[in-house]
Amino acid sequence: MTKKLLEVKNLRTYFHTFKGTVKAVDDVSFWVDEGEILAIVGESGGGKSVTGFSVIRLIEEPGRIESGEILFEGKDLMGLSESQMNRVRGKDISMIFQDPMTSLNPVYTIGQQIEETLILHTDLSPKERKAASIELLRSVGISNPESRLKAYPHQFSGGMRQRVIIAIALAADPKLIIADEPTTALDVTIQAQILRLMAELVRGKGRSLILVTHDLAVVSEMADRINVMYCGKVVESGPTRDVIDRSAHPYTKGLIGSIPDLERDKNRLETIKGIVPNMFDLPKGCKFAPRCTRAKEICHVQEPEVINMSQSHQVACHFPFREEVL
Repeated sequence: MTKKLLEVKNLRTYFHTFKGTVKAVDDVSFWVDEGEILAIVGESGGGKSVTGFSVIRLIEEPGRIESGEILFEGKDLMGLSESQMNRVRGKDISMIFQDPMTSLNPVYTIGQQIEETLILHTDLSPKERKAASIELLRSVGISNPESRLKAYPHQFSGGMRQRVIIAIALAADPKLIIADEPTTALDVTIQAQILRLMAELVRGKGRSLILVTHDLAVVSEMADRINVMYCGKVVESGPTRDVIDRSAHPYTKGLIGSIPDLERDKNRLETIKGIVPNMFDLPKGCKFAPRCTRAKEICHVQEPEVINMSQSHQVACHFPFREEVL
């Protein structure tokens, strides 16, 4: 029987500013099973990254986790002190940050930055740490790892730097990895290599992965389940094939329709009209209603409840699509 590794319940993370309060994550619930890849997708400003940072409690002022439970292996991380969380970060839960150009410290060698995690979370000797660092670089596909340990980040390409970041994230053999837009600054060819590598490293050792991305086409090939977020809320969730082939929310439909497909006989890609609303001044009712072609009066005054399209497929919409796989 599959076991839940992480379970997030009714998470709310708000940013209190002089201009007002931004509800970046507003009553979000989800889970990640052992050995599973969960994708969180949506446009910029939807709350994807803040959700990932909230899981490992890396929210800085003026942000604050207002309420909710973050259960990791049954233990609520919200009840841990900062020193206790520091023992969790890197060892049990690690994070791959968005920009490989700025995620590494330019004044330390690659070897020093990998060893930092090993020093914090393992009892390895200096000789064992060096051997482990070499093996980590080799596992992420970096050639001549022995000599590369002495190199500095500026001596690596963007793709190689991202591989180093993945190696650092894997150093203490975490059970859960959170990857926040891990291929944003990379070209398309390198993106594919990095994502393939991450999937292999995660599945090869039974780890779990939360992949935060705006690219629904990418996750359709590697994720087990998908959560679609819009304006701080999960609007659709379910197994990848259900979300892709049986999209129920108009927003999900729009995201899929905007993906280039060589088999379609169309001159222009579909677009979602309008833009993401101002998070300081969100519309009443369904937050997607001002951009939705299916919206009716109730959508503008009342937030939709979550509907079960199947046992594992949920959508928050007053008028969801109910079509079969073509």
